[in-house]
Amino acid sequence: MDTEAIKRSLDGSGLRCTVQRYAVMAFLMDHKAHPTAAEIFKAVNRVDPRSSRATTYNNLRDLVKAGLVREVAVEGRAGRFDLEGMRHHHFICDRCGNVEDVEWYDVPRPASRSLGKRIVRECQLIFRGLCAKCAPRRASR
Repeated sequence: MDTEAIKRSLDGSGLRCTVQRYAVMAFLMDHKAHPTAAEIFKAVNRVDPRSSRATTYNNLRDLVKAGLVREVAVEGRAGRFDLEGMRHHHFICDRCGNVEDVEWYDVPRPASRSLGKRIVRECQLIFRGLCAKCAPRRASR
């Protein structure tokens, strides 16, 4: 996603392309490691020291609502953020908290009788366990 693509995606979602919002999107585009809001704020603030923590967090909230960014909830840890684009699932390491992308595959829809009157909007899988860096340490114990 280049400069114009970021501007088009913001415009297409009804969000103004402010300096701070653009900086958040650009940072997420360049950093695929699922950064926390605090990490995003530090990076955006280095580029534009006038950018406040509240503005960064509000921009993240707005980008999530607009469907441009996804928040990955990590139990007991700060949420992580990911640009929406290629559909994928996530793997979260129980030891280090690292969040990794897992290639997308369709998940079968549950039988309608099990859903009752619920309406499913989407389904995302989160795999949990030990990442490749942490797994060998456990095996050696």
